[in-house]
Amino acid sequence: MARPNQLTNMSALQASLSLSGIEINKLPNAKKLQQAAPFLGLVCITSSKQVRYRTITRTRYLKLPEEQQKSTLEELYRDNLQRLDKALSFCQEQDLRLYRMPCGLFPLCDLEDEIGASLLEEMSADLAKIGQRAAKLGIRMVLHPDQFVVLSSDSPAIVATSIKILERHARTLDLLSLPRSSWSLMNIHGGKSQRTKQLVQVISELPEFIKSRLTLENDEHAYSASEILSVCQQTSIPLVFDAHHHVCREKLDSYDDKSVAEMFYAARETWANPDWQLVHISNGEEAFQDRKHSNLITDMPSVYREAPWIEVEAKQKEEAIAYLRSNWLVKIGSQSE
Repeated sequence: MARPNQLTNMSALQASLSLSGIEINKLPNAKKLQQAAPFLGLVCITSSKQVRYRTITRTRYLKLPEEQQKSTLEELYRDNLQRLDKALSFCQEQDLRLYRMPCGLFPLCDLEDEIGASLLEEMSADLAKIGQRAAKLGIRMVLHPDQFVVLSSDSPAIVATSIKILERHARTLDLLSLPRSSWSLMNIHGGKSQRTKQLVQVISELPEFIKSRLTLENDEHAYSASEILSVCQQTSIPLVFDAHHHVCREKLDSYDDKSVAEMFYAARETWANPDWQLVHISNGEEAFQDRKHSNLITDMPSVYREAPWIEVEAKQKEEAIAYLRSNWLVKIGSQSE
């Protein structure tokens, strides 16, 4: 059974040519019923000071006497772990079921001295409690490694460093007792453009504890939605579709351009469990195709009514989520009655 308005969207698409040679009406998951309304996710911190984390620079760390390096990192890690626990409490209070952890939660844990990595192993019992609490609360925890992860680089050294970063993140997710699946995903961009073959090869050779969590996202520069879709299809990696990256890349003037819905449905096919499909939303700050993020989300793709999970990438964070709940989710609820 399809959601209200879904059949209308589908019939409009069936007459059009699909991206990447995919016909929407032949996608087995295109009409799959999800929950009544999407779950909206908080990205890293709040606009208030309720969810914030500490950090330390590499330069400052290396200036510390060796005997102070471990104690400094341990104090910081334990403090950030407590702050992560408070982030879960915030999500529980705000009825948020999705939380993107900051990639710098445990800074410098991938340094060559392995002090940070060893500390996290020593703290494994405390980390595990966080993941167990998230599971109990029904909060999905995900991660977006930073821009230094470039698996498609033409530099072997950069690729090796990128894999090392992913290994460290994956091990941290293990320590947090988060599952090795796209439920607790690590989302990255394609990286260097016109390197599809290299990207496919590197992903295919990744250790399973990384690959099982990996997702790929389209962007406005290097890899279009259709290009990254091809990589996802070849590697069996889920696609996290970002509608705003798509409209910027393709220079579209509406989120309801037919290609947005086409790519949304095509992305769903890359998820082994379509109920876990995650998408991103942001709006342009000064113009529709402005790449800089706005404070609130005032424009949403119609097809996102069918998205199970949406990360809200807006400057005002929890305020943007509240705005969507009162101005968008309410409309979805009234239309489904």
